Amino acid sequence: MIDIATNADEQLSPTDVAILDATRACVVDFGVRRTTLTEVARRAGVSRPTVYRRWPDTGSLIAELLVRELRTIVGETMPEIGLGRDRLVRGIVAGAAAIRANAVFAKIFRTDTDLMLTYVFGRLGRNQRTLIELFATAIRLGHDDGSIRAGDAEQMATMLLLITQSAVQSAGTVEPLLAGAQFDAELARAIEGYLLPPRDKDCDDS
Repeated sequence: MIDIATNADEQLSPTDVAILDATRACVVDFGVRRTTLTEVARRAGVSRPTVYRRWPDTGSLIAELLVRELRTIVGETMPEIGLGRDRLVRGIVAGAAAIRANAVFAKIFRTDTDLMLTYVFGRLGRNQRTLIELFATAIRLGHDDGSIRAGDAEQMATMLLLITQSAVQSAGTVEPLLAGAQFDAELARAIEGYLLPPRDKDCDDS
């Protein structure tokens, strides 16, 4: 597996960590639109030029925060052992649940949905490419151990990303009908069905 499961802060300076921690607190308290670099600098205990030298605007700082949040979630939820298909199903379902429960993502979904579309879903950015690489690596392992059907690993990983993004983005909308453990179970079935080799599908249908 690609190594993104390490501490998301380990390559950052203490000042960078303080700024990102302050940004997280601002987003949770105020939402994205009301988060300013001035308030971030005040909470981080640094000068505004110190923040500007690292991130020129709020957008780039929020984007970096979301990268850190997602890296942390993946590091905590993606299994490191087991068959490729099992890793993916358990990891994606647990990761999706963690994103829905994450204070930063929850705040943005609640108050700044259009900005979430820009930062997370509107373009193929660092988060998406990292997840595609992670999924593709697990798919190749599943090809080797026979637990995942044949197919182009990168293309399959991209489709898994689309399935997961749609599920996370729409979870609040369908909550009256499907939520909690039932939501996780249905998402697991959807991913499992997409990845199953034909012979396993035949067995399940019999």
